[in-house]
Amino acid sequence: MNTPERPSPGPAGLAWLWLSGLVLTLDQITKLAVVRALELHEAIPLTGFFNLVRAHNPGAAFSLFADQPGWQRGFFIAVALVASGFILHLLRKTRGRTLFCVALALILGGAVGNLIDRVLYGYVIDFLDFYVGRWHWPVFNVADSAITVGAVLLVLDSLRKEPVQSGPQP
Repeated sequence: MNTPERPSPGPAGLAWLWLSGLVLTLDQITKLAVVRALELHEAIPLTGFFNLVRAHNPGAAFSLFADQPGWQRGFFIAVALVASGFILHLLRKTRGRTLFCVALALILGGAVGNLIDRVLYGYVIDFLDFYVGRWHWPVFNVADSAITVGAVLLVLDSLRKEPVQSGPQP
């Protein structure tokens, strides 16, 4: 006799879209504040290891492909759209995996934040500049931070062991 499958406990992954919205909102507000406060390449030193600086990145992470003649804009827009659609699909079908859903929601919010910049301006607005001595980490933004944290959480989630279930399930 066939019995209907019970859904896994916990909220559906789409319930985490509020987190994507929060990341997107913080990202866009901070970028707008930087654009209003700083000229391109202007920096405000805040500590001996951190500056606020306005930078425009037409490339990917770490300015990868930034020196290309322009093809990268459409390419990165397409990648962000496909990735966002795939993440939404995963969130829709995932239930009860909180860490996995939080990771995806962070990545989605960051991807959409940078996607908006690429569509509107042709580049991503970056402003967080950490450094040691003369060595500067590539300048980044809230969206990049959310994507990075989300990626780390995905790795952590993949390392977690699933609970072993014994016997037939009701």
